[in-house]
Amino acid sequence: FARRSSPSDYVLMKLSFAALSKGEMEKEGKSLREQAGEIMAYMKANNYEVVEAGETITFRGLVQRSTSQAFFLVFCTAIAFASLALVLQIQFQDLELPGIGKPNWFLFTLLSPYAGIYYWQQGDRQDDCSFKLEANDDETENSITVLGSEEEIERMWRTLEWEEKGMVKVPGLLDA
Repeated sequence: FARRSSPSDYVLMKLSFAALSKGEMEKEGKSLREQAGEIMAYMKANNYEVVEAGETITFRGLVQRSTSQAFFLVFCTAIAFASLALVLQIQFQDLELPGIGKPNWFLFTLLSPYAGIYYWQQGDRQDDCSFKLEANDDETENSITVLGSEEEIERMWRTLEWEEKGMVKVPGLLDA
């Protein structure tokens, strides 16, 4: 049972990665050129640079490490090591090591700050975001296909007030 806990500790210490997400949005009332300019302005404002421009436009930006994420990793790793220590303490109650005596398995939790140190050293990553813009035959509706990190796409949807293709925005009770 203790061996099954160890891989989860390793996974917690690994650097988190951004999941790629693909979204399709549609926007009415703006020309394709205006929509492209709006996307370009948004990406430039968020420190992204154009890497490739063709049928699809690819932007690349640097995502900086987060102090709160480092502390969260330390916390999660401490919980994982404490759980492992509890399992080891129950599993090996009568274990006596020569020269040491009974081991205190909870000392493993003192290693948890190294997860934060590892993250802090490896925390910066490059983020790519690709766009493909298409207009219908009447040029009354634009279709935008986005491939990028889920966080960035969500933030972009909210900022640029896009709607997912086939979805209708329903105002909430508290919306004015």
